[in-house]
Amino acid sequence: MKIIPSIDLYGGKVVRFVKGNPETSHVYSEDPVETAEKWSGQGAHAIHVVDLDSALGTGVDNRDYILKIADAVDIPVQVGGGVRSFGYASLLLKEGVARLVIGTLAFKDPPALKKMIKAFGKEKVVVALDYVGEEVFVKGWTVPTGMSIQDAISRFQNLGADIFLLTSVERDGTLTGPDYQTLRKVLQIFKIKILASGGISSIHDLIHLRAIGVYAVVIGKALYEEKFSLKYALSETRRR
Repeated sequence: MKIIPSIDLYGGKVVRFVKGNPETSHVYSEDPVETAEKWSGQGAHAIHVVDLDSALGTGVDNRDYILKIADAVDIPVQVGGGVRSFGYASLLLKEGVARLVIGTLAFKDPPALKKMIKAFGKEKVVVALDYVGEEVFVKGWTVPTGMSIQDAISRFQNLGADIFLLTSVERDGTLTGPDYQTLRKVLQIFKIKILASGGISSIHDLIHLRAIGVYAVVIGKALYEEKFSLKYALSETRRR
């Protein structure tokens, strides 16, 4: 199972929200590139960058930070949050980003998602499903789609998607543990790669997620709050 630290960009700083609420923003670093280099140096399999400003439409441009991160580390960098056009997606890949995380665009313009998968390949595109209860939300977790997780996976799998990032909005930033029930159900129904996010707080969480078949975990607050070290997490998940 791959372990992927998250760098959430908001106003050019590394932050964490609780349950997607900007009013709960806490700054962990004012140097996103240095943070990426730290996680890379400790053995992370990849870096997950979220452009919260773009996702929420604040008008702040974090593109320079994203490209500097991709240039600074020798591990894959995947980027989500506001990737809402084929042109921008193509630009990011040309500038060194390894993988795109597509959320709102997948629901707004499914043909564009299909085009990306066909043009870039399945391994380059992750479909982000941010959910509350059974319903998927978009536009920075602010707008309900009226679609269930299972229906969304079926829809996008038919378009060629193979990798999905499932984030429990209700657990994100809370350190209360992952949504095992939903993840287990999805993995029993679909033969897909799942990146799990939201609520991870302990090594036990990681070992359990690996046991149920999760392909990778995206970890934010637990690492920044030093609930465990990245090196220890990598060691324990390999050993067990």
